[in-house]
Amino acid sequence: MLLAVLALDQLVKAIVMATIQRGARIELVFGLDLVHVRNKGVAFGALADGGAVVAALTAVALVVLIVYFALHSGGSWTWLATGLLLGGAAGNLLDRARHGAVIDFVDFPLWPAFNLADAAITCGVLLLVLGLDRDRRHDARGDPSAA
Repeated sequence: MLLAVLALDQLVKAIVMATIQRGARIELVFGLDLVHVRNKGVAFGALADGGAVVAALTAVALVVLIVYFALHSGGSWTWLATGLLLGGAAGNLLDRARHGAVIDFVDFPLWPAFNLADAAITCGVLLLVLGLDRDRRHDARGDPSAA
């Protein structure tokens, strides 16, 4: 999953960079635009001037995720969730290394632009939370298969 997310994310970003001028906007359907913007910060552009801080926070988050995965690799949805998270993080880190910023291109009204890597990270987090909740409920019922 990690490689699939990374490859698809980088492919779509390459297409966006080749076909949409930076700062340009293409309306697809009402409420959904394609754009070509660069995000130097983290979520919603926070810490836009914090290059080293952003890199350090990302590295710490990845280490925590890898440690968690190593300790809970048998949990519900853990493999899929971790693949989505690591693939998305790798895609955005590769952007930072190559372009000095993350390439964002999906833009909905009243929401900051984002990319496929961001969507994969969000889905990965949701799957981890759902899996943790499911495991917790099984453990609370004394389900022997949850151990």
